[in-house]
This record gives sequence, C-alpha cells and structure tokens, in this order.
Amino acid sequence: MRCILSLFLSAAMLLSSVLPTASTADQTTTEEVAVSAPSVVLMEASTGQVIYEKDSHTSLHPASITKIMTMILIFDALEKGTITLDDTVTVSDYAASMGGSQVYLEPGETQTVDTMLKCISIASANDACVAMAEYICGSEQEFVNQMNQRAKELGMKDTTFVNCCGLDTDGHMTTAYDVALMSRELITKYPQIHNYCTVWMDTITHVTAKGSSEFGLTNTNKLIKQYEYATGLKTGSTNLAKYCLSATAERDGMELIAVVMAAPDYKVRFQDAVTLLNYGFAKCKIYRDENQDALPELVVNGGVADSVPIAYESGFSYLDVTGADLSKVTKELKLPDTVSAPLKKSSIAGKAVYKLDGKEIGSVNILFKNAVDKASFRDYFKRALDAFFVS
Repeated sequence: MRCILSLFLSAAMLLSSVLPTASTADQTTTEEVAVSAPSVVLMEASTGQVIYEKDSHTSLHPASITKIMTMILIFDALEKGTITLDDTVTVSDYAASMGGSQVYLEPGETQTVDTMLKCISIASANDACVAMAEYICGSEQEFVNQMNQRAKELGMKDTTFVNCCGLDTDGHMTTAYDVALMSRELITKYPQIHNYCTVWMDTITHVTAKGSSEFGLTNTNKLIKQYEYATGLKTGSTNLAKYCLSATAERDGMELIAVVMAAPDYKVRFQDAVTLLNYGFAKCKIYRDENQDALPELVVNGGVADSVPIAYESGFSYLDVTGADLSKVTKELKLPDTVSAPLKKSSIAGKAVYKLDGKEIGSVNILFKNAVDKASFRDYFKRALDAFFVS
C-alpha cells in the first residue's frame, strides 16, 4: 500500500510541470509547427496520410516504443486463438533478469496474458515483454524474428529489431515514420489496445514463494492525464534513444498519431506531441463514406446466372488539409452495363470515384459478390426445357 501511495504522489508532482493544459488545443495556429525534437512525424490514422514530418526517416534508437510491435504480435496471437487473455504465463529466469523499466516479476511467478499486457502498456515492463515473447514463440529470438517479419509486411523499410523491449543494443534501430506505421497498425487493427494504454493507474498482485503483495502501475504516458483527446500509446527513453513517444489522440472522430524521437528531455517529448496534435486537429478535416447504399445487380451474358450482385470493397476516407468544403464531394459509380461469364468471386466489377471541385480524390473498388460459371450447352438446354414447361 505504501508503494502505491508513493506512486500516486510522485505521478501527481510530475504531471504538474510537464505540459500545457488541454484547453490550449484550439489556440495552435496552422501556420507553423515549432517542435524541438530532431525527428517527428504526424499521421492521420484511418488514411495513413502524413500531415507533417521533420527528418522522419532518420535512423534512431527507439527505446521502449519498440513495445508497440511487441503488443502487435501479442494481439496477433490472441486473434489467431493461439493464446487467450486468461492463459497463465510463467516467468523465466531470463525474463526476470531484464533491467530498465520493469514490474519486478520473479522467476517461476505466473501472471495472466491480460496482466502482462497491462504491465507492458501501462508500466512499460521489460520483464513482462520477454516473458510474453517466450510464451508465444518459445524464445525471445524467435519472437524478434517475427517482429522483423511483421515490420517488413507493414513497409517499415528502415527498422531492425534486436530485442522485444527496446533496451539499447547495437543495430536495434527504427525511424519516426516506421513507428507511425506500426502505431497505426496497432490502433486500427486492435483498437482494444486503448482499454490498456489509457489506464492511468492500476495494480497487479505478485504471488511468489515470499507470499502475496500488491504492486502499483502508473502510466508512463503523461498525456493520458494532461491532454483530453489522448488515447495512447507508448513512451520510451534510454541513454542512446533519449526521450521518445508515440502519442495517439482522437477528436471529432479523427485519430492522429504523433511520433517524437530523440527529444532532449521528457518535457520536450510531451510538449512536441501536443504541438503536433493541436496542429493536426486544427488543420485537418475528414470526409468519410461508409458505402452502405445498395448497388444494382449486373446483367451477366453467357453465364449460369442471369445477374450477379456486387458490393463495395470498403468504405472511403479522404483527409483534407486545405480547408475545402467537403460537402461538395461527389461519388460516381463506374460500372459496365453487362458483364460476361465466367466471373470470379471478389474480382473487380468497377469502382466508385470520388471528386472534389471536379478533381478525383480517390476511389473504391466494387467487387462481384458471387462467382458465375460460363453456361454450357446442358445449361442452355435445361433453361429451354424449363421455359417450355412453364409456358
């Protein structure tokens, strides 16, 4: 209990000197972005569009924002069903030996996957990261191999992971832009991460040979308390990385990702993130079309069916940074009058084209919902018989 009270007091003292209050969010102008960190990027989450960047492809040490990829792999395993939140994870000697930020797990101690996620997302626990890596892949090295493969799939061209927690190691490098890419993957594919990374304080229970004891967790991301639109995501700091942050925030249905790398101190990383987020919210508007309207079936020539249903491949999002009137966006369906069999399911039938002031701003594919085989002589003969008997 004394440990938990101490955490509350120290966190409150730290918060009082870190940031401007959220009430300043509307006062940032769109004319200039004044940030102190050497490498930053601001990205809109739904479209992946970069709104602002400064040396965003410079290779830097990532510190604990590495854990964003670690959490992606944990949620990947949960989605696949290879693990569950209620699974019990046993801590190895190696996992318990991790230095840096930790929750002081002991060898042989067990915690659920759910608790491990809390430790990683709230308290940035290195020991919990390694324990989860070993649980999912058998070893940290194999887990790191999968981290690098996942990074490659996401287009993170300038990233190499050497460990799963972000401790300074030769060759363990990434960029602000790549961090934004993996942050976007985590919050868009697994939005439940917000249930963890927005928790300000929590506790876990250590049960070891020494008995049972509570341990307090305090979120390392002070924006959760200081910035009213904050939704996450992850901090990091080491001697080589200095102070890093991937900050996510949502306002009026738009979620932004602000990545700050190599800031000189913890105050600067938070201040720069707030500056970027305020700039983005002031500058950007999003047009969205969920594409729920019904589409006509297309006439099929030479097929076993006379028509085929179609559907939009996805919804549509467009990010505007010019102040344009988005109520003037138009949508035009470009579809053939008829199609010829054979047709493959989910192949492209046409597209919906979006325009603003006469200029195309994007499109969405329209797909065949069913496959349609080419009609054979037997099919035509059967149709003729059916028509004869009906008449």
